[in-house]
Amino acid sequence: MRIGVVTPAYNVAPYIGDTIASLIAQSHADWALFVVDDGSTDATADVVAGFVDPRIRLLCQANAGVSAARNRGIAALDDGVDAVLFLDGDDRLAPDALKRLAAALDGTLGAVAAYGAYAYVTEDGGRVTETRAGPFPAGDILERLLERNLFANGGHILIRRGAVTKAGDFSAGIAYGEDWEYWTRIALAGPFTVVPGAQPLLMVRQRAGGAYLRMANDSAMFEPCMTAIFGNPELARRFGAAGLARIRLRTEAENTWIVGRELIRHRRGREGLARLRRSVFAKPGPKRLGLLVVAHILDVLPDIWPAGLRGPFRCYDAPLK
Repeated sequence: MRIGVVTPAYNVAPYIGDTIASLIAQSHADWALFVVDDGSTDATADVVAGFVDPRIRLLCQANAGVSAARNRGIAALDDGVDAVLFLDGDDRLAPDALKRLAAALDGTLGAVAAYGAYAYVTEDGGRVTETRAGPFPAGDILERLLERNLFANGGHILIRRGAVTKAGDFSAGIAYGEDWEYWTRIALAGPFTVVPGAQPLLMVRQRAGGAYLRMANDSAMFEPCMTAIFGNPELARRFGAAGLARIRLRTEAENTWIVGRELIRHRRGREGLARLRRSVFAKPGPKRLGLLVVAHILDVLPDIWPAGLRGPFRCYDAPLK
């Protein structure tokens, strides 16, 4: 299987060398990398150009955003590419990631994509802070995916070329959640399969300037993505108007929980708690109710647990500015 790796890159000079090195180290060697430098003002392009490997291609364009960069990479894929991986320019792959992903995709008849475990690492890449090892849903995951984004990003998802062609371009008008909207279109094309094993395929670098840290605490940032997802006429045909409306209510409750949790992590506890309560009221469940109780205890008695034991409510190192 020949894998096309599309990497949008904007001012990632300190990191992209590690990203490319992780590809060169792959046990599955049949890949082609398309790095799209999206108008970087640092040495990103120079770092990429410093790698002498015929499988690596550097494309440069004026700054147009991550979706436009990914679309440029898709357009550059050669006819021999069988599957596509969207790898961010500050993440890195485990040495056997492509081999495991390709084996899962090849081994599952009818699957349009394969995905699996991933881990978050510190900004310097030296320490794992959290591992997500599943269990992950397989088969028709569309409804689950509509309710919430199941993926860290595209670096642990291998997609058949035909499904990428059918899905079309990333939506350039969405600043946050553009990948989530795209994954829903991939899921419309067919079932997903899961890579077995708990070992991470991808190490996701948690950067202070990353989109999630900057935007996930603001409900307004979700609106363009939600409009694009639930405005897709294929979904209305699939679930019916009433069914899609019910799914959207659950999705909005999930988004509200995320905003509340992130507000707490950015030390805006009272605002965050209000969002958490609203989410639980809209979509009650024992786990969320228990977490809501914990969040209230942490707000009233902030020193009851050490910072490292605050679970999903652990604060970021510095307040959001």
